[in-house]
Amino acid sequence: MIDSNAVDNRAVPVDELINQLTDYIMVPPPPSEEALKTAKLCLLDSIGCAQGAKTIGAGDRLDPVKAAFDNGILIRWLDFNDTWLAAEWGHPSDNLGGLLAVADFRCRNLGAFGLKQKVSVGQLLRLAIQAHEIQGVLALENSFNRIGIDHVLLVKVATAGLIAKLISDDAEAVTSALTHAWVDGHSLRTYRHSPNTSSRKSWAAGDATSRGVRLALMATQANIPALPSVLSAPRWGFADVLMGGELPKLGRELGCYVMENILFKVAYPAEFHAQTAVECAVRLHPDVRDRIDKIARIDLRTQESALRIISKTGELRNFADRDHCLQYMVAVALLEGDLRAEHYLDDYAANQKIDRLRELIVASEEPRYSVDYLDPNKRSIACAMRVGFDDGSATETIEIEYPLGHRRRREEAEPLLIDKFRTAALSRLGATKAEQLLAAFSDTKQLAAMGVDELVDLTS
Repeated sequence: MIDSNAVDNRAVPVDELINQLTDYIMVPPPPSEEALKTAKLCLLDSIGCAQGAKTIGAGDRLDPVKAAFDNGILIRWLDFNDTWLAAEWGHPSDNLGGLLAVADFRCRNLGAFGLKQKVSVGQLLRLAIQAHEIQGVLALENSFNRIGIDHVLLVKVATAGLIAKLISDDAEAVTSALTHAWVDGHSLRTYRHSPNTSSRKSWAAGDATSRGVRLALMATQANIPALPSVLSAPRWGFADVLMGGELPKLGRELGCYVMENILFKVAYPAEFHAQTAVECAVRLHPDVRDRIDKIARIDLRTQESALRIISKTGELRNFADRDHCLQYMVAVALLEGDLRAEHYLDDYAANQKIDRLRELIVASEEPRYSVDYLDPNKRSIACAMRVGFDDGSATETIEIEYPLGHRRRREEAEPLLIDKFRTAALSRLGATKAEQLLAAFSDTKQLAAMGVDELVDLTS
């Protein structure tokens, strides 16, 4: 029901960015084969990330908003799902929390929407490609973190628009959902930075994708009207209130660029700006493990974004502080030759050698790395590291431009991603079901035709 007191705003032009997003959602270009293949890996990896605890496949029948919240939390909880780095950062697979929940709900409740056909996994993969694209392309040139707004704003926007399309296939409803996502209250980055770093950063994306679902349901089921100048309205619009009058913009034409270039966390549960630094430290481990007490200096050169986001000194109060501290992760990798989730726990963090090594790290920007980080043809996340000892000797300098989960190392990473999934699934589902899931993903044609509800059932 439309509010009878609402002002008729249909004569107000819709912001151009909203129109661009609506057009892309309603009539996307055909995805590339690479994007579809990568989307399948993304779905597999996201399900694997969610196996530490369970709503996906838990057998619970939840309303789609609550299911989106729970799914989103599980996918993101250990910060081990895929990543996108640009002027803004984020994890586009966060949107799968909402997409999976509503696709599954629609399959099981066709009558509620007056529909006859289930949502197939093939449709879900295409929606995932679009969600990645919206979130990632908006992140290319819009740095919301610089004004203190958290990147989950983009999860809410992408989820809201695509869920409205999934439910109604109506352009007006999509436009309405998008505008209400932009006008909605937005999370501050407070919980990602000391001294307020907390577990909220692990459930913020679940909150955002579920909020996107709720707004899409309101747009499609309650017919709430769009807010046409939500971005551009003088004084009260998004641009004037939050961005000094500058309108958010798309960094490139929308297609499937983001899914093709998405970054997977393969080996280390570390904030992605630290992935190459951790890999450098792991490679240096054999040369330093017997001389840890002799280390006098650790030179680390990286991109500006890593220094701004995760370079920390002083006390680290909890797991959430440590897994977003560049120096902590490097120190552990030098000590252990590895980095695992348990290394962030209080008992392990009590090791005084970690804090000593943190104090010896001299982290600085390498301007070339900062330029290549933003280069659309490179998108590198480079780091170089060298360890010096108290006798004046030093290790070689290790430089890594592209982390293991990068597009340029996709072939190397794919079997490791499958191993990552198998390890996670075995811990929760057991050998038989884990192999059934892997078998489903090994047959691309059969997987694409499968109903989303059938896939979700395989996870329980």
